[in-house]
Amino acid sequence: METKRVSAFELYRSLSSAVPVALNAQVTSTSALRSCFISVLLGERLPPVSLASHSPSREFSHLCFNTSHLWSLQNARDMQEDETSSLDSFLTSLSKVNSSRQRASALFHWLINPVSSENFFRDTWEKKPLLVRRQKPDYYHGLFSTTEFDRILRTDNVQFGVNLDVTSYSNGKRKTHNPPGRALSCSVWKYYESGCSLRLLNPQAFSSTVWNVLSILQEMFGSMVGANIYLTPAGTQGFAPHYDDIEAFVVQLEGKKHWRVYSPRGTGVDWLWLSCISANFSQSVIGKPIMEVVLEAGDLLYFPRGFIHQGDCLPDAHSLHITISSYQRNSWGDLLMKMVPAALEMAMEEDVEFRKGLPLDYLSYMGVQNSEKNDPRRVEFQKRVDSLMKKLAAYAPVDAAVDQKAREFLHDCLPPVLTPDEKTTSVFGAPARWEDGEVVDVEAQIRAQTRIRFIRGGIARLCSNGEDVLLCHTIENSRVYHKEEPKSLEIKSEYTDAVEFLIHSYPKFVTVASLPCDTAEDKVLLAEMLYEQGLIHTSEPLQPK
Repeated sequence: METKRVSAFELYRSLSSAVPVALNAQVTSTSALRSCFISVLLGERLPPVSLASHSPSREFSHLCFNTSHLWSLQNARDMQEDETSSLDSFLTSLSKVNSSRQRASALFHWLINPVSSENFFRDTWEKKPLLVRRQKPDYYHGLFSTTEFDRILRTDNVQFGVNLDVTSYSNGKRKTHNPPGRALSCSVWKYYESGCSLRLLNPQAFSSTVWNVLSILQEMFGSMVGANIYLTPAGTQGFAPHYDDIEAFVVQLEGKKHWRVYSPRGTGVDWLWLSCISANFSQSVIGKPIMEVVLEAGDLLYFPRGFIHQGDCLPDAHSLHITISSYQRNSWGDLLMKMVPAALEMAMEEDVEFRKGLPLDYLSYMGVQNSEKNDPRRVEFQKRVDSLMKKLAAYAPVDAAVDQKAREFLHDCLPPVLTPDEKTTSVFGAPARWEDGEVVDVEAQIRAQTRIRFIRGGIARLCSNGEDVLLCHTIENSRVYHKEEPKSLEIKSEYTDAVEFLIHSYPKFVTVASLPCDTAEDKVLLAEMLYEQGLIHTSEPLQPK
């Protein structure tokens, strides 16, 4: 039977009314770590992985174990042999990996090494805490430091309560000591000397390295990746026991910290994956810890959302750690919150059963005040509700709801830190300039045989907006969370198939001539528009006209 092809534009228009738009592993050497890691990047043959089709680790494992030969062997050897290689040089080498998705997978592999990504997502993710001991204090060297903390306080406009919290926890009392105004180094260090902890709330806004790491990892998780920095004086504690609504990766950068992790409150799986941040707990109600460890520089501690935790400094050392977090409000329930109201709206429009009036006397036997009544009418009422709820599933606009989640994710995202190659082959490295009293090289030539692709795999997505189709993207996002409005381009109906083709072609470069547009002129016009917006780059730098 012949299948009728539906254009992307018609598909997105058909979805447009569906959802209202609303804005213990010990590592013997650094070389051994890098050797294992490089082999993954180079795509060397590894034992086959058997995964159930429903396993949440399937996509992540695919990304980790199906990379291509993109680094030169000499670069690989250099990294394996260099015991003192910095994070900056590691990230520089990582930038030579052709696919941003593979970069994200590789960086995550480095973060949790020597635990494999496959094992982590199968056995640990969202299930239980994980401790990685390395006895390599310089493993995360270059990510962030107390020296950089001091530089930020001296040179950047850090505001108390916005960018920095000053906290203490003593005798069971958690206090915040934020005065109004700018957090100048003199006053901040006075608080620290008096025993207060310092929490830098959005380090990615001040540290290029943190920004780079988080912006790469967000493509791994398909969810915003954020971070906080915590600097705690020796012999103190800054926060009360509590749980969070994020998956937390505690990366110890300097000194050491004593951690206790407790089971979620209650018993069974119903208490896992709590979707809100808790109030502070008293020590008397949290019971005994299921894990008690001292993290030292180079160690990693992961715990899922909902697990109660607290950390304190031992008397002999300060602590600096960064908590990298993700998966906030990224559950099935969060998706259904987008989907169910739209499904109900469609059901009421199309099915008369949803529009029939309630029984005249239903208030006399339903509701909390009547919940103990043994009334047959209550049974019939509940049966009717159950029947309608089952029918409601048929109206669920799944794809449109996913697009709404995707739009939120793209708004949450950090903008990419472009690699040198991405800069020189995109509008950000275009040769246009002022020279000898005039503007030169303004227009770069895009031709039919120019090879193009999106600048990152997850940088843009087609989404519906009423009668229009938008290309939502992250290229102009701010390093400060939601400082900018969501960014998008309106895509003409004749261009939607071509944009979809480009999205699905990544990481391959395709010629402008291969874009499925009606005319050769349209192909070039679309490529020029996406290039000028910074969304695509070319396989080679463009030459001026």
